[in-house]
Amino acid sequence: MTSRFHSFSDRATLASTLAETVAAALRSGIQARGTATLAVSGGSTPKGFFEALSDLELAWDKVTITLVDERFVPADNARSNHLLVATHLLKNKAAAANFLPLYRDTATAGEAAEAVTAEMASLALPFDVVILGMGTDGHTASFFPGGDHLAQSLDLTLPRRVLTMEAEGAGEPRLTFSFSALADARLLALHIEGAEKKTVLDAALAGTDESELPVRAPLNRAATPVDIYWAP
Repeated sequence: MTSRFHSFSDRATLASTLAETVAAALRSGIQARGTATLAVSGGSTPKGFFEALSDLELAWDKVTITLVDERFVPADNARSNHLLVATHLLKNKAAAANFLPLYRDTATAGEAAEAVTAEMASLALPFDVVILGMGTDGHTASFFPGGDHLAQSLDLTLPRRVLTMEAEGAGEPRLTFSFSALADARLLALHIEGAEKKTVLDAALAGTDESELPVRAPLNRAATPVDIYWAP
């Protein structure tokens, strides 16, 4: 699979360009199917992109936003991706969007995964837009090196679902969409910033071992070519 590399001189320009691209894809989805779906990632990298996207004009009430992955922590926890999205994206014009959280107030992460998987039936899939991030360990979504469910999460023959992931580098137990749920998004982007992540990306593009650098799975096997957005 051929990825497309988009390089920007600064992070603000990347954020505004990616926001306009995503908004256009969502508008196309709404025009074609009446609704659109967007799955986003957490961490510090997407904050500027979220802020830019939140102020763009589109029929946000027809958009459902969800998370590519989430820590099994409540929405008011400082490490929650839900809190990040609520703070930086679900505001301004985008306040009208629908939000599908991954965390649920269940006894276990597994029960939360089952609940969200059942709710996925209401989404118009494939996703219109999926925005992936990447850690310096080469993880994307919650596909962590050494993850207890890594092989299952990357298996494209298994149905779309949310599953749990525990790994030494993950901190809390995680909830993550399966690769099969993300791989055929109409727009599939990888948003990374900084020299260190560019080095990891170059290593990922140079090899094939997904257990070493799981980001290789979307780069090499996604049905949709990955658009890589990078700024120093």
